[in-house]
Amino acid sequence: MKRILVSALALILITACGGVYAKQADLAGSWYNSSPSVLKNEIDGYLDDAHVGDLGGRVVGVIVPHAGLRFSGPIAAYSYKAAAKEKPEKVILVGFTHREHFPNTISILTDESFVTPLGAVRIDEELTEKFLSYNKNIKYVPQAFSSENSIELQIPFIQETLKGAELVVLVLCDQGHENSRLAADALYDVLKDEENFVMVASADMSHHMPYEIAKTTDARTIKAIETFDPEIYYRKSMKDRNDERMCGCGAVYAVMDASRRLGADKVKVLKYANSGDTYGAKDAVVGYMSAAFIRSQDASESDTPKKEEGDMLNQAQREELLKIARDTISHYLETGKRLDVSTDDEELKQDMGAFVTLHERGQLRGCIGHMVATGPLYLTVRDMAIAAATEDPRFPPVKLSELKDIDIEISALSPMERIEDYNDIEMGRHGVMVRQGWKSGVYLPQVADETGWDRDQFMSSLCAQKAGLSPNAWRTGDAELYVFTAEVFGEKESE
Repeated sequence: MKRILVSALALILITACGGVYAKQADLAGSWYNSSPSVLKNEIDGYLDDAHVGDLGGRVVGVIVPHAGLRFSGPIAAYSYKAAAKEKPEKVILVGFTHREHFPNTISILTDESFVTPLGAVRIDEELTEKFLSYNKNIKYVPQAFSSENSIELQIPFIQETLKGAELVVLVLCDQGHENSRLAADALYDVLKDEENFVMVASADMSHHMPYEIAKTTDARTIKAIETFDPEIYYRKSMKDRNDERMCGCGAVYAVMDASRRLGADKVKVLKYANSGDTYGAKDAVVGYMSAAFIRSQDASESDTPKKEEGDMLNQAQREELLKIARDTISHYLETGKRLDVSTDDEELKQDMGAFVTLHERGQLRGCIGHMVATGPLYLTVRDMAIAAATEDPRFPPVKLSELKDIDIEISALSPMERIEDYNDIEMGRHGVMVRQGWKSGVYLPQVADETGWDRDQFMSSLCAQKAGLSPNAWRTGDAELYVFTAEVFGEKESE
């Protein structure tokens, strides 16, 4: 009888919304209560118990658990209470498939609404169309939404806390790095000109571990999230065993990455607990966390990240170049093809030389670059990233399985300046190129710091080991000397 009543109510609601294309709830009556009044009262009770103070800025994205409501609802309430502070008009929900897997696919809900016992929440058709047209791998796959708790458990909370907001629903059918990056790029590019929205990443934490072990395991994951570095977080997740890994790591990666690029500058963990705390035994628990990605009030004062005095690039530009380098290497190792990249940053489109250096577990794994500008900086970084990974004659090509253990460093180079007096070379500040006829050699500025060499050792090694000249060629005037500066930055700086 209950199912008949729920179905009848849903049909009435669909008609009221003016269309017949509505996604019906599959989990009402099992994962959460099918009675509208009971469900509303349960959610309201969780919200009343969730205390979220001043967040110091605007919530751009949140992480929310998705287990049965009585298990994860008390924790989910924290993220939704935080998101509700800004009264967003659009909610972009990012989940994933537990049971279905479609490689390199992100499914997007194209129905007119999603119906639960609390009613129908409308799908934002205009935004949905923008996602659909963004990439051919973003498409409607109906199986992705069938009894999918990573999506459906969020809808009643959205209806109760973000009343009137319209919805976009994305489901990662593959949480590999490439597909998760696609989701992050799509979120950023589609939302960068939007206002008054919030992104929701649906994810639980460790699964079926003893209570104390789960707490320790989840604390490590939380620490990775608190770095607010999506690459560090994702690499950490991929190293974990499946029962230790977040259930929804691709969704978290995508929302974290997009939140940073959309201006969020801090992450705040709002609440952590596991099923042993909320409802159930403690011998095999599931972990839950609410967290918010926040654009602080100070950050909101200016959309343009500041450069330190004397710097060529600001932090956002450095992060964009590092992301291009990692994305490029991963794509090339997976497909054998060069990644098609673009940037909206005019400074990154300036012609500039650059080197890309790879370290694996602290050891050099490849380093190749262009001393002089041959094209836009962002494209030079892309091309040198591939070269460092696959063309450095000192090392075998990097394998895809190695990439998680590799740190990337970029050196953006100033134009070269010829000098006549070697006393003008400043160790630690200048990189140097020596050239005699067709022979030449280069050391980047950081070589002096890494080796501890003084100028005599630095220059003698450069001439003899790199250029194949006499060790004293730099003293005698036989070799031309050129200096340059390099702005050096890498992924390890964020860890």
